[in-house]
Order: sequence, then structure tokens, then C-alpha cells
Amino acid sequence: MKAAAREGLAPLPDLMIAPLVRAALEEDLGRAGDITSSACIPAGARLEAAFVARKPGVVAGLACARLALASLDPGADFRARAADGDTVSPGAVLAVIEGHARAVLSAERVALNLFSRLCGVATLTAAYVARTAGTRARIIDTRKTTPLLRALEKYAVRCGGGANHRFGLDDAILIKDNHVAACGGVGEALRLVREHAGHMVKIEVEVDSLDQLREALEHRPDVIMLDNFALPDLEAAVALAAGRAVLEASGGVDLTTVQAIARTGVDYISVGALTHSAPILDIGLDAV
Repeated sequence: MKAAAREGLAPLPDLMIAPLVRAALEEDLGRAGDITSSACIPAGARLEAAFVARKPGVVAGLACARLALASLDPGADFRARAADGDTVSPGAVLAVIEGHARAVLSAERVALNLFSRLCGVATLTAAYVARTAGTRARIIDTRKTTPLLRALEKYAVRCGGGANHRFGLDDAILIKDNHVAACGGVGEALRLVREHAGHMVKIEVEVDSLDQLREALEHRPDVIMLDNFALPDLEAAVALAAGRAVLEASGGVDLTTVQAIARTGVDYISVGALTHSAPILDIGLDAV
């Protein structure tokens, strides 16, 4: 069965995805193109095939599959049978394509690599989100993404019901432990960034103890990251902050620990594994 796609999920524009797809195709086609398909597939042959889920999961990245085919056969037909954000069962047809056989076969691997990767990220995210049901905590990603695929992978997190942390070094201030060490303390680091941050820039600081948390609260950051806090300390941090800052738990988070972390009352839980350790969703391209 296919669940309804997630409400309010804005797709990435093709303009953002197409260069990544083209680069992947250029890597695969190399200097001579698909010499196998050119050798054994007649130039005018056409092929209809379906993207089929082999395992249950959450859909993300349909546009990658569509654009991979369109890059090699602009007149190809791509008929989506699912939507990004849908939950699907094994055997579900995600899309049906029809076009020049050589183009379909040449685009197949790039389409599946990107599509399967993003579905895997969405599926793992959904598992984390399910574990935090009934709590206030939101599951968020990190910058631990595949180089050049960050926008796609963070979109896949949203498809799985998660939310995004900052996209890069330039859209929010995050004072990490090494920044604190270089500045001489949490308070001094926050004082310095206040002098340079624009009024639209959010400020987050990482702390690793309740004492650092108390120091940070005096300087009123927007968000405080509680790094590798034990569960009792997370509960104490929530009580100490008393709503004066958004609290983000980080470190030591996996599917066996995330529920207990969420129940401490933190606002966000950041999980690097969503993007650096997600297994692909097994998807096949089957001739119809």
C-alpha cells in the first residue's frame, strides 16, 4: 500500500538537480558512451520499463530518475506512480518509463544510484521519526553528507519526515568545541560572534557540560547543542534552560537510543547517520 505523500513537501527545482545528474552521466558514459548498448541495441528500438521497490521504504528522488532519462532522451515518457514522501511496500511500481532503448539502458545506473540513495536516506529518517512519536523532539540532519549531494540528501531527510539543520558554513553560526577552545571559553566565543553576526543570523553553541550550559544561557544564544549528554543530564538541561533557548541533543544517537533521548524534552535531535550511514533502498528497473 502507498501512503499519501507528506504535506507541504516542496520539491527541489530541476535547475538544481540537473547539473548533478549530468555530471554523473558524464562520469559513467566516459569517452565513448555506452559501447554495450550501441553494439547490441538497434538504433530505433524502444523500451518500456518500471522502477520497482524490492523492499519497503520511503520514496525520495523521483526527479533524479526522470532527469537521468531526459538527459539522454528528451522525448522519453516518465510516468510517476508514486510521489516523494510516499511509504511503499515491496513490489510497488514507483515510475514507468518509455523511450529509446539505448537511452533507457545508458541512464539506468545513474538513475538507480541516485534514486536508491535518496530513498535510503528518507527511509532511515522515517525510522528515526517513528521512534520519537508522541514527543516534542524533531529529528534533524547534519553536514555529514556526500560531497556535492547535500541538497539532495537533505531533501530526502525532509521526505522522510525529518527537518534540516544548517546547509553550510554560511547560513548560521555554530560554535563547536574547537571554536570554544580557540576563543577561551563559551562566553567569550558567544560575545565575539555577537559582534559580527547580522540580525538575521541564528547563533548556536555546543556545550559538553551543565556548567557550560549555564554559561551559555547567560549570553542568550538561539540554540544550544548538548553534546554527548547522558540522559539524566539532558533532563537537567531541559529544566535548567526552562525555554530560554532551543535545545538540540547530539552524539550517541541511534535507533536504540533516540526514543529515550526524545523523552527528556529536548527540542531537536541531530543524527549524522541519516546521511552518512543510510543503506540504499533496493530498487530495480524491470523491462515491462
